[in-house]
Amino acid sequence: MRILVAEDNLINQRVILMMLKHFGYQAVIAANGIEALKTLEQSPFDLVLMDVQMPEMNGLEAASKICEHYPIGKRPHIIALTANAMAEDENICLNAGMNGYLAKPIRKELLATVLEKAHAQISGDRSLAT
Repeated sequence: MRILVAEDNLINQRVILMMLKHFGYQAVIAANGIEALKTLEQSPFDLVLMDVQMPEMNGLEAASKICEHYPIGKRPHIIALTANAMAEDENICLNAGMNGYLAKPIRKELLATVLEKAHAQISGDRSLAT
């Protein structure tokens, strides 16, 4: 999977990259929603791990713009990353067009589950397109 991590905190970026590397993945980093959108315009990604609270453009706004710009079969799978772990926070993320939700601090086993589900869904979407 081609993975984009939209996260403004340098420590969180490093932690996520190390976890992804542990699972055999590499990722590209974007420091905010604007950078994430520009990066998506330059190259397709299968999965975006999107911090909800970022400067310049937050993850909710970026996810909404991704959903507006890319049709369902062409848009990346978007997973929210947020310290807000209430049920209503998850609903806000899903309503913004995100496909899933991970509460911070991110636990390896939960990230593994999200990666497996995203990979299965993306693989299924690709097989339907052929």
